[in-house]
Amino acid sequence: MIGRDKLDVIIKKGTVVLKNEVRVLDIGIKSGKIVQLGERLDADQAVELVDAAGLTVMAGMIDVHVHLNEPGLGDWEGFETGSAALAAGGCTTYVDMPLNGIPPTVTVSAMRQKLAAAKDRSYVDYALWGGLVPGKLHELIPLHEAGVVGFKAFMSSPGDPSEDAFREVDDYTLYEGMKIIASVNKVLALHAESEPIVAKLGQAMRAEGRLTSADYVASRPVIAELEAINRALFYAEQTGCTLHFVHISSEAGVQLIKQARESGMNVTVETCPHYLTLTAADLDVLGAVAKCSPPLRDTAEQEKLWSVLAKGHVDMISSDHSPCPASMKEADNFFDAWGGIAGAQSSMELMVGEGHIKRGLPLTQISELLAGGPARRFGLQAAKGEIRIGIDADLVLIDLNKTYTLEEEHLYQKHKHSPYIGRQLHCKIKATYLRGQLVYGEAAGLSESKHGQWVK
Repeated sequence: MIGRDKLDVIIKKGTVVLKNEVRVLDIGIKSGKIVQLGERLDADQAVELVDAAGLTVMAGMIDVHVHLNEPGLGDWEGFETGSAALAAGGCTTYVDMPLNGIPPTVTVSAMRQKLAAAKDRSYVDYALWGGLVPGKLHELIPLHEAGVVGFKAFMSSPGDPSEDAFREVDDYTLYEGMKIIASVNKVLALHAESEPIVAKLGQAMRAEGRLTSADYVASRPVIAELEAINRALFYAEQTGCTLHFVHISSEAGVQLIKQARESGMNVTVETCPHYLTLTAADLDVLGAVAKCSPPLRDTAEQEKLWSVLAKGHVDMISSDHSPCPASMKEADNFFDAWGGIAGAQSSMELMVGEGHIKRGLPLTQISELLAGGPARRFGLQAAKGEIRIGIDADLVLIDLNKTYTLEEEHLYQKHKHSPYIGRQLHCKIKATYLRGQLVYGEAAGLSESKHGQWVK
């Protein structure tokens, strides 16, 4: 008979990435929590032993920028396949964006429909964003009370022309919405591109028959990002609203946000793996599978982005996983192809491989970008975001000595397209644990049951 005081699992001899150091340690897990950390935990005191010798153990990624297109979008990515890809990529918690569902998450009723679609269908834990859109200011307080982690607004068109689609904010909605969001101490996340600039440039390109990937990139210049950041920071300064800028693509954008933070504003910034690992030249070769907005930048801009990241000026890395049926990436001109990169499964491997193995950034810094920073910013730090006693045993085992080429058959997402197919990755996720339960193993694949829970 197994003693009641036995641990459920001991993960032994892994190279463990703690908040401020990396050490070879054993991790003792009971009832989903980390309860012991030590160099030689007693193997007889555990029901299950996991040999992690030679592997690196990191806190599970918290991906705060994911688009899973339920309810109502049929053949698009849903909670089951999207969370499968996230689990296989070392993500243990994600925050789903409010726009790509029917209805979008701009009312409590819509939020309940999304929660119903997610229940018992997610391999890993999840939280939800609410949306700030014109005509729905009165819905912000109810959504706050219902448990969204924050609100998301677009400063440029999200691109869906249908009547009930998510809409970009006008200046009145942005200003008034910030006042309401500040009153309940929530975060407003912003897609920061100037709609007047990108819309006019896009129209001019089409009128001139300039329809290539390079023309698309030219239609969404860095100045459009900077103008929107400046405008949002001005409104936030007037209202006291806490801001988070999503998928910033430029060094100058990061610097603007850094300066605002240094002046006393409560503002954070994320970038994405694709801005750090792909360029506009790659877009020309890969085609629409690598189309996103803001667009990929040139190599010089990418290097500057890595520089500010290395200096600690970027708060977090998120995937902006924005999948679509493959047919929507096919169009007569580049402007008409769906804009969004499907990269959920590759974020951690890309960042550990490119950031740590190739560029020498400390694993503690990579973990802060992928887990610690997101946890603190969105109120999850009591249970998630690092490896310490008392916290959820959300853990990832990674082989830093395994290089492999990503192929289509490796992907768990619904539509098997990714700009990283054919790319050599410099590490490999071996296992993902959610609250001490194995949800993905390299050999076994996904767990039979889905343990993901809503995190308010």
